[in-house]
Amino acid sequence: QVQLVESGGGLVQAGDSLTLSCTASGLTFRNFAMGWFRQAPGKERKFVTSISRAGYSAYYADSVRGRFTISRDKAKNTVYLRMNSLKSEDTAVYYCAADLWGRGADSASEYDYWGQGTQVTVSA
Repeated sequence: QVQLVESGGGLVQAGDSLTLSCTASGLTFRNFAMGWFRQAPGKERKFVTSISRAGYSAYYADSVRGRFTISRDKAKNTVYLRMNSLKSEDTAVYYCAADLWGRGADSASEYDYWGQGTQVTVSA
């Protein structure tokens, strides 16, 4: 079956960097656009970034543009989220998602599969 497994979360200080990974199995990775979403306590899940199937296009929420970078490695079936200059407001559970034949949508409803999430906590 399809599995998306996130890793790399943790507790960091404001200004630090962190890289999240999401490894996919049970699917044809090249057929999926990949996205990262996050959900803070008591808030709805929000789009962070996405990358197209071939990896040529990436999209970012305004709140992370210039600080976060998404990338994908087709050989490893893995998508990465590099987060620099972290702020306390970046604290959330981060979810990886896969969208079959997608182009990198910013709507959670477009995604077919989800990971279990990884916690990122940024202390001020």
